[in-house]
Formats: sequence, C-alpha cells, structure tokens
Amino acid sequence: MVLNLHVIQTDDGYTAEVPSIKGCESWAHTEDEVIDKIVSLLKFYLQSPSDKKMIIDRARREHPLTVYKIIFDK
Repeated sequence: MVLNLHVIQTDDGYTAEVPSIKGCESWAHTEDEVIDKIVSLLKFYLQSPSDKKMIIDRARREHPLTVYKIIFDK
C-alpha cells in the first residue's frame, strides 16, 4: 500500500497529514519529529503492529509543502 504524506512548514514548526485518512494529522517543531508522530498515528488508525516496517520516500518539494510516499504492506 502507498499513501501520500504532506508536510507543510509553518511559522512555528511543521504540520503533517495523510490526506486519504480523515483526521490523520499532527504538528511538531521539527520535520523529523512530525514525521515520527504521523507514522505512529497512522499505525494507530490502520491498527498496524508497531514493529511493522514502513518506507518513507520524499517525492517532491514545493516550499512550503513536501510530499512523501509511505510504502508498506497492509
């Protein structure tokens, strides 16, 4: 399964969302921290085991938006 992850740089940090899953969004001070938070939230929403491996690949950057692809087996 492949899902898009949108990370947006704001004045006070970063917001992240998985547009295809309603309510799957988070905020943090750094980009790495917001990605970690959104991956944990995504695993909760999908009821995925916490040890399940997910690959996060940056697809494109258009300041302030960065789009990542999250790749994993469901």
